[in-house]
Amino acid sequence: MSNKKDLNEINDQIQVRRQKMQELRDHGIDPFGSRFERTDRAIDLHQKYQDKSKDDLEKLNAKTAISGRIVAKRGKGKVGFADLKDQTGRIQIYIRKDEVGSEQYQIFKKADLGDFIGVNGEIMKTDMGELSVRVEKLTFLSKALRPLPDKHKGLTNIEQKYRQRYLDLIANQDSFDRLLKRTKVIKAVREYLDSLDFVEVETSMLHSEAGGASARPFITHHNALDTDFYLRIALELQLKELIIGGIDRVYELGRVFRNEGIDTKHNPEFTMLETYAAYWDLSDVMIETEDLLRFVAKKVNNSTVLNFHGDQIDLGPKFKEITMAQAVEDATGIDFTKNISDEEALKLAHDHGIKTENFWKTGHVLNAFFDKYVESTLIQPTFVCAHPIEVSPLAKKDPKDPRFTLRFELYVGGGELANAFTELNDPIDQRERFIEQAKESAKGNDEAQNIDENFVEAMEYGMPPTGGLGIGIDRLTMLMTDAPSIRDILMFPTLKPEKK
Repeated sequence: MSNKKDLNEINDQIQVRRQKMQELRDHGIDPFGSRFERTDRAIDLHQKYQDKSKDDLEKLNAKTAISGRIVAKRGKGKVGFADLKDQTGRIQIYIRKDEVGSEQYQIFKKADLGDFIGVNGEIMKTDMGELSVRVEKLTFLSKALRPLPDKHKGLTNIEQKYRQRYLDLIANQDSFDRLLKRTKVIKAVREYLDSLDFVEVETSMLHSEAGGASARPFITHHNALDTDFYLRIALELQLKELIIGGIDRVYELGRVFRNEGIDTKHNPEFTMLETYAAYWDLSDVMIETEDLLRFVAKKVNNSTVLNFHGDQIDLGPKFKEITMAQAVEDATGIDFTKNISDEEALKLAHDHGIKTENFWKTGHVLNAFFDKYVESTLIQPTFVCAHPIEVSPLAKKDPKDPRFTLRFELYVGGGELANAFTELNDPIDQRERFIEQAKESAKGNDEAQNIDENFVEAMEYGMPPTGGLGIGIDRLTMLMTDAPSIRDILMFPTLKPEKK
């Protein structure tokens, strides 16, 4: 009943706004305006004049031209106030009928919340000390034909927040600030990598083979070639080919696509950073990762100490290091560095309530134990090293124990943030790893990688020792903004189509 009442009320408001639109036209005013010459934004005025007194501003007689959306409006009789909001913040305007004339004052009086206007006027402060613009000329710029969300309730419908992001940006300042911070994160990442002489590149999104990660791909069809292609699941393999081609340090910030579930940490399309540096190994990449995170935190938040989901996380000290096997042993008492057969490992998984797949070996079980017993406990930055070879087909073997690889994942706030290898550069070993992946695929692993002969051929021309890093930009932004869900830092997250 309430929803029907609300809908009727909104429809009534829309009708009134359409009538006002027509009244503007009847007075020769275009309700959807044209170009406006703006000299300042809200933040500019606050930075220039906030510290000046009312008397100082009267003597200064400073002029401005501002524009924005009306988000608050008050006053009566022949005097009115309104708050204009632009990308940078709010500024109050003060308008008097005897100063702007009856026609312009009527335009102001009939303007609705959500309308865009432009104002030319003088900088002033009210008796209450609020910085304002005293209107000398008002220009109508655009009519809002629908009412804004309630100013007290905001936009509380979670689904509506994501489906109508524009309303979320209008109504929720936290969302607005968080989404703008994302651009600062990406800018800081670029600044750091550029300072180390990494070369930024763009690689293709359509791949003939889905490689570079263990994930289920999206498949699309190219009509002219009559060929199926995969939307890339990772940036890795083509960036390594550029290392082979002679670009010593390379990175890409790009969209990747994985045909998997949606939750607070996963969206089918997301942004990855991948970097590769010739002649580096895992120790160099650890330094790169620590320094990059600290640099971004300082640029975005002016501190290496962050609040994330109720925990205080400090990126300042050297990050902790632990092997996956040691972390699992500390949590469960089971030592996976012993010679545990595949059968014994699968029984351990069964005994601990871990669902297994028929292609699993001991390394898969160790990885599953880590996921269940360790991951969520790693709040402070922790490098988890020495991943099993079964789940690391692109990482170099550990020469001390070839069951494991020269790989780390970085965990912060109870979740994975980064993944890195001393990259496998032996083409014979790489083909054997791909063959093992193909066997898993035949047994039902729809995330296993295919044999990419083109990549192996490229490696046969010689690939230098290389250190590689991958960071999910969305998760990094979540960390930097204390976002509860990946949906909160994606402008337009993937949603199930709405029934009309």
